[in-house]
Amino acid sequence: MTNKEIAHYIDHTLLKPVATWEQIDELCKEAIKYETASVCIPPNYIARVKDKYGETLPVATVIGFPLGYESSKAKLNECKVALEDGADEIDMVIDITAVKNGDYDAVTEEIRSMKKICGKHILKVIVETCYLTEDEKIAMCKAVTDAGADYIKTSTGFGTAGATLEDVKLFKQHIGPDVKIKAAGGIRTKEDMESFIAAGCDRIGCSSTKVLF
Repeated sequence: MTNKEIAHYIDHTLLKPVATWEQIDELCKEAIKYETASVCIPPNYIARVKDKYGETLPVATVIGFPLGYESSKAKLNECKVALEDGADEIDMVIDITAVKNGDYDAVTEEIRSMKKICGKHILKVIVETCYLTEDEKIAMCKAVTDAGADYIKTSTGFGTAGATLEDVKLFKQHIGPDVKIKAAGGIRTKEDMESFIAAGCDRIGCSSTKVLF
């Protein structure tokens, strides 16, 4: 793949809690220059980015980030506000405590409710694989599929580990035909990006897009 082709898969990301407007603005300029799939930014910057860049730049943001254990009501309201501010795509974190309690129905329902709010907007579901057993990962593939989300996403990048090719391959075996895969966390080289795309990822979340250019 050419570097430009790889860039089309990337959600160019900056989610550090100390991210300044100058850094977010630079991220946006890079995303436009490199023609990435989107920028993925904190919710409090959505309106400002949309005000400056309008529809020329797809904006993704995160909900329930990075731990996911807020109440569903709080997360759904957060999603509504993000969309009102102009977000084009939503990356939500599941309630990992619900997974650990075996309450997969609650996880499915929360995702379903989030997708209902998102409507035509893309919903990516972060399952944070580093905290899950293989059986729990398979259960989350079913939850994401049954709830009608657009993507299953490996990681926040803030957990104990990031994306692995093994998890992507597991997802491919267990997600429904309409669910795509996003890998994120620890993807820093062109070789990493190519490997995850070859394994079946339609999106890559990373802050290292500049290594391609």
